[in-house]
Amino acid sequence: MSEATSQSNPPENDVIGSYFLDLWRHTSRTLAVKPETDSEFEQDEEPPTALDTVNSSGGFSLVGHDKLSLLYPNAHMHGHDVGVVQANRPAPTKRLLYYFEIFVKNAGQKGQIAIGFTTAGFKVRRQPGWEANSCGYHGDDGLLYCGHGKGETFGPTYTTGDTVGGGVNYEAQEFFFTKNGAVVGSVIKDVRGPVYPTVAVHSQNEEVIVNFGKDPFVFDIKAYEAEERTKQQMRVDSISISQETSYGIVRSYLQHYGYEDTLRLFDVAGKSTVPPITLSSGSILNEEAQTYALNQRKIIRQLIKSGQIDETFSTLNHWYPQLVQDQTSIIFLLLRCQKFIELVRENKVEEAVMYGRREFDRFRKCAVNDDLIKDCAALIAYEQPSKSSVGYLLGDSQRELVADLVNAMILSTNPKVTDPSACLHSCLDKIVRQITVCFLEKRAVNGDQGEAFNLSRVLKSGKKD
Repeated sequence: MSEATSQSNPPENDVIGSYFLDLWRHTSRTLAVKPETDSEFEQDEEPPTALDTVNSSGGFSLVGHDKLSLLYPNAHMHGHDVGVVQANRPAPTKRLLYYFEIFVKNAGQKGQIAIGFTTAGFKVRRQPGWEANSCGYHGDDGLLYCGHGKGETFGPTYTTGDTVGGGVNYEAQEFFFTKNGAVVGSVIKDVRGPVYPTVAVHSQNEEVIVNFGKDPFVFDIKAYEAEERTKQQMRVDSISISQETSYGIVRSYLQHYGYEDTLRLFDVAGKSTVPPITLSSGSILNEEAQTYALNQRKIIRQLIKSGQIDETFSTLNHWYPQLVQDQTSIIFLLLRCQKFIELVRENKVEEAVMYGRREFDRFRKCAVNDDLIKDCAALIAYEQPSKSSVGYLLGDSQRELVADLVNAMILSTNPKVTDPSACLHSCLDKIVRQITVCFLEKRAVNGDQGEAFNLSRVLKSGKKD
């Protein structure tokens, strides 16, 4: 008799099932609407694309028909006769950096051109940097103005033929400026709330052309971003974690998800590199919990990941009948849905239709799961379901979700487990979740600006071409 069948048959754990249903819904909301792309981490913020022709300084400047060029046509009479134009949208904030450039087509009579950032409601007849909550790098004197009319020594002047850029580094909370492809300098971003890329002209015939990213930048912003990420990584690498601790974290991850073969190889490799680990009584108990039904969990995970759902049911009925005896349970629902998905994957459409009619009817009484069943059923409506809005169901991540659910449910049958929610995550998962919370808290402190921690992005950044 297996260790599982010798135990009492506990009812299905709603905490575990509900968690994975919510996880499925989260996946359907994100991937079904917008497939994963290189810009997925920018959270759909619309970047500036043109100059704002509505909120501008009127007769003191002319915005071209392309909404990317700015001209000061007349001689100015007063110091406040500035031609200032903001971008049509604020700079996106849910990212590491934002950057734009201007090309000085004509420096005009005095070269009183400025590039910078301002907030909503800025007085558009004042140079950026002359008013509170604004910052500007000025071409005629090379000074940096931040919130008042007195500039500070900053960089070189710029004139006809020069390309000047302005950016926001949300990680460092700094504005930075460039000239002809090189960084001029940076300054603390002492401005709260969203900021608008802003350009100003102030003497006759001054003309600039703005590039919000439609054309390649003169400054290598990708290299700059890579350099900033390297700095981040260096700060992370400077945090000392003992080899024993990191080994234990990885090992517990492999145990939790039932990767028995990988765990065995990991232990063999670790014998020559990791000092002997002294386990406390608490660690011994945790070790027992993590290795509970390890071989069985490995076998069932392999069945699900290879799409063998009938075999999965058969195996569960043999080892853990208490988990699938309720045919309206969440684990039963997800396994039935996965069977339907596998039939579609094999292009067995007629069989999938018959299976869906037979199996999904029992769940229609529970309207809370109707959206997920509809997602599955929608697969048969497309000639190429993998390219449809519900194509995410055919990905390996859906199999992983079902496998993780079953794995957690098996762990919860351990009689020594008193809190079923402890079966949801490995130690490594909890660390990643804690890091995510810390990043979000840091972003909140910075006025909800900057990136959140995203493990997928971190893993992508480490890929080798």
